[in-house]
Amino acid sequence: MQYLHSMIRASDLDATLRFFCDLLGLVEVNRYDSEQGRFTLVFLAAPEDVDLAKKRKAPLVEITYNWDPEEYTGGRNFGHLAYRVANIYELCERLQAGGVTINRPPRDGHMAFVRSPDGISIELLQAGESLPPAEPWASMPNTGEW
Repeated sequence: MQYLHSMIRASDLDATLRFFCDLLGLVEVNRYDSEQGRFTLVFLAAPEDVDLAKKRKAPLVEITYNWDPEEYTGGRNFGHLAYRVANIYELCERLQAGGVTINRPPRDGHMAFVRSPDGISIELLQAGESLPPAEPWASMPNTGEW
């Protein structure tokens, strides 16, 4: 058995790609538009997984955008996607500056949760040892659901 991808439906493809690519740092490795099916598939990989994703078509996040408007609810019942990051404080700062709510701040220097524009929970985990607690994160309360 081999892990291939997780699929997330996006109601606004531009907002979703801005979140995952511009703010979170994932890289688009493939895109498929289906005129007949009226959908677009965009496959994303973490920067350190790009070569592997291109070679094996895995591990990937598949963003599915249906051209006909639909309302998606639930997000949390999907569970979450998790990414190991080089510096959790710097990434959370970049996300916050980009308008993303840090739902579970990295108070412990190790773990944080945010949500995509479509409500998908994203877990961020510090690579290696936890960073020493630092403000503003150490005293920041949780916000919303994560």
